[in-house]
Amino acid sequence: MEERNELYPVFLKVNSLQTLIVGGGNVALEKLTFLLKSSPNAQVQMVAPYFREETIEKAKSHQVEMITDVYAEKYLEGKHIVIATTDDEAVNVQVYKDCKQRNILVNVADNPPYCDFYMGGIVTKGNVKIAISTNGKSPTTAKRLRQFFEEVIPENIDDLVQNLNIYRKTIKGNFEEKVAKLNEFTKSLVEK
Repeated sequence: MEERNELYPVFLKVNSLQTLIVGGGNVALEKLTFLLKSSPNAQVQMVAPYFREETIEKAKSHQVEMITDVYAEKYLEGKHIVIATTDDEAVNVQVYKDCKQRNILVNVADNPPYCDFYMGGIVTKGNVKIAISTNGKSPTTAKRLRQFFEEVIPENIDDLVQNLNIYRKTIKGNFEEKVAKLNEFTKSLVEK
């Protein structure tokens, strides 16, 4: 039987959730950059015994709180999402275990068995955002698909979204009638 991606995609409002990144090296910078590119107002705290200079610059430009210390469970207080990026597997596994005990969503970078979620490829054009997942199997494929969609989705797609939002507000009737009218109106977008 063919393997299936059973992940459920969601779009989190990380500007109102508290995120912790454990680590200060290259992977931490990559995850921080990815998070802030998609959500520049994300609420992020980082803890690590040291931080790369590029990480410090990125953090300062986005009001990311940086704590120079080794990981301790106390840093999970009030957090909703945690990303472990250290090069010490024992620390990363401890972060995972501590998060599971507290029901905090956790991602241990490059270690799918210790992830509640993956940070996939993202395409953003105004209000349109597409997330791409390979079920943690091939980040490179997600990257290539992201590049493809960035090229084929027109830059003015947001104009369509804005206009449909205005049109939606003018439609009379109950929910089902409104959905039927919008479906009919947008059908031509996907017809060949």
